[in-house]
Amino acid sequence: NTLIGEVLDVIASGISTLTNPRKIADTFASVKQEQISDTTVDKYIGHMEDAYMLSRVKRYNVKGRKYIGTPYKIYFEDIGLRNARLNFRQIEGTHIMENIIYNELRFRGYQVDVGVVETRERNAEGKEIRNQREIDFIATLGSKKYYIQSAYGIPDEEKYRQETISFDKTADSFRKIILVEKSMKPRRDEKGYVMMGVKEFLLDRDSLEA
Repeated sequence: NTLIGEVLDVIASGISTLTNPRKIADTFASVKQEQISDTTVDKYIGHMEDAYMLSRVKRYNVKGRKYIGTPYKIYFEDIGLRNARLNFRQIEGTHIMENIIYNELRFRGYQVDVGVVETRERNAEGKEIRNQREIDFIATLGSKKYYIQSAYGIPDEEKYRQETISFDKTADSFRKIILVEKSMKPRRDEKGYVMMGVKEFLLDRDSLEA
């Protein structure tokens, strides 16, 4: 079926980003100039999950302790097949690294969710606003839980603050880890957050305990 293949191409182009069937159908219409219903897209994604091609990962509200139905993220079970499907175009390091981390966590037996931390903060005018901050992965295995951010690069303190602010807002003591593309042995900051290279994470099965 050509249509399902074209939908797969749209999904492959948008790995590691929040999406849902309606958004995919809209993208399909704008890129392919064809109409497809979000119900059909949802059915196709289900077929691809059954064929172990894709995984849908729901968002989990950390403080509310409940799942958020949509949007969600979609990852490829085999990133090499995803790259081949796109003829090795769109090789974005940030998104591919996130997909690889997801696959490794699943391989290690963790239940993996995308985290959402809802906060109330004051803006520049002093008005209270509600914010939703994302944690790339919540990895759970029995009583163990880890919060993990996939940050391709952290060039300065401001970027580090942006990546860890969602950790600050969880108000719990579970281990919090930032993975970066650069090779780096685990290092811990004054808040107890651990930063390490993705290579070091992948090569050591016990790396989350570092």
